Amino acid sequence: MNCPVTTSRLHQSTFLKACRGEATDYTPIWLNRQAGRYMKEYREVKGKTPSLTFFKTPQLSAQVTCDAQRILGVDAAILFADLLPMLEPMGFHLDYPPGQGPTISNPVRSSADIDKIQLAPARATMPYIGEAIKLIRAELPVDIPLIGFGGAPFTLASYAIEGKGSKNYIEVKKLMHSDQGAWHELMGRVTTGAIDYLQYQIESGVQAIQIFDSWVGCLSEADYRQSVLEHSRRLIASVSGQVPVIHFGTGNPALLPAMAEAGGDVMALDWRASLVATWEQLGCKSIQGNLDPALLFADRNGIKEGAEKILLEVGGRPGHIFNLGHGILPETPVNNVKALVDIVHNFFQVR
Repeated sequence: MNCPVTTSRLHQSTFLKACRGEATDYTPIWLNRQAGRYMKEYREVKGKTPSLTFFKTPQLSAQVTCDAQRILGVDAAILFADLLPMLEPMGFHLDYPPGQGPTISNPVRSSADIDKIQLAPARATMPYIGEAIKLIRAELPVDIPLIGFGGAPFTLASYAIEGKGSKNYIEVKKLMHSDQGAWHELMGRVTTGAIDYLQYQIESGVQAIQIFDSWVGCLSEADYRQSVLEHSRRLIASVSGQVPVIHFGTGNPALLPAMAEAGGDVMALDWRASLVATWEQLGCKSIQGNLDPALLFADRNGIKEGAEKILLEVGGRPGHIFNLGHGILPETPVNNVKALVDIVHNFFQVR
């Protein structure tokens, strides 16, 4: 357990104050996928370790998590893990073939497949997550929060159904539209597993949770409301009030009002949405985002122009957490990422 001084320092950190909608001396920034292949230190630690083994080795996960925060100077660290290993204890055969995305060799294709899904405590089936969190928390500066995360029910269920990345989500939509009973049974089981997984992270020592709905942008608002909203709401409600919850979806700004109804202390936007206009529309306390990750390939002036456009529009309003509208791309120059952090941190101090 953290000592009282550490707990107070964390509570008053710039990132957590912004999550609560409180005024801060500068705009806090952290970045989706801030530990990754674009950073040589990450590549050196990972070496030839298979991805799934890497995720399950607490010492490696902790090292790249802390390295990224230290090298970039960002205001929060995020647990280095992946959305999908929590599906393994549920009975899914997960692999990360070299040069490919993750694959599931026994995807859901019938109600019988859903009936086989197992639910077991994450503490028992994924002890490496709790150990990684404790190692990271011991290494991080006392005023730097650690963000845990998990997949939203739709994104997790979609991977369980498709078994790999998809452009059209045919199998997902086929099940969703042909058998609502089976669909909601699957979503319910996945949600229950995700709740337990997030609770385990909170108990292990994270200071915030980000929920990724990476695939939700393929849906219409009507489909989201009919088939997804109740499950995302149950997930978010289960952890709300314990730590700040960041709710992040990509690909379809039209879904944001319905996603906001599902909950979250902070709504995180991708670059397709107008940050301030959306903030006003949703009426949420705090907002996160939302620079296009591709702008990090511009020169410093281009990065500065893009970042300052967002910062000027916000105008110092309390509750803004700067981030990209998605993850850092693998080819991104590290110095450009560092430049972005400096630009954001110094913006209000040099005006």
